[in-house]
Amino acid sequence: MDKKLLTAPCGLDCFNCTSYESNMTEDAKKWVSENYKIPIETLPCKGCRGEDGKCKFTPDNECATWNCIQEKGLTYCYECSDFPCEKLMPTQKGSQFPHNMKVYNLCRMKYKGIEKWIEESLEIRNKYYQGKFEIGKGPIL
Repeated sequence: MDKKLLTAPCGLDCFNCTSYESNMTEDAKKWVSENYKIPIETLPCKGCRGEDGKCKFTPDNECATWNCIQEKGLTYCYECSDFPCEKLMPTQKGSQFPHNMKVYNLCRMKYKGIEKWIEESLEIRNKYYQGKFEIGKGPIL
């Protein structure tokens, strides 16, 4: 599995995601289907590159970030001269979504390179979802 191809342009690490096809359990399918109102037969996710930019988690299956990257001929958002742009901006009401993690991932990719980021991506994901945030320290497990 080429983890570069399983990294979304916006910085999501699809290869570590519980909704990704090789990671998704039957219980997870049921939970995602019920909570996101996604037909269970359309699960699991193949990542946006595997879904040709379609996103099961948006109401219209469209992703403005994917469309932008395609128009600009880029692979990842951090390659753009407008990075970071409003498409990556988190909102408090959307805090259950991994927006902050995406921007952090993209910054790490730009700074460390994609291969080094891949090595640390699972630790980043675990801290994001399971860590406790302390002001001045960031996430701690």
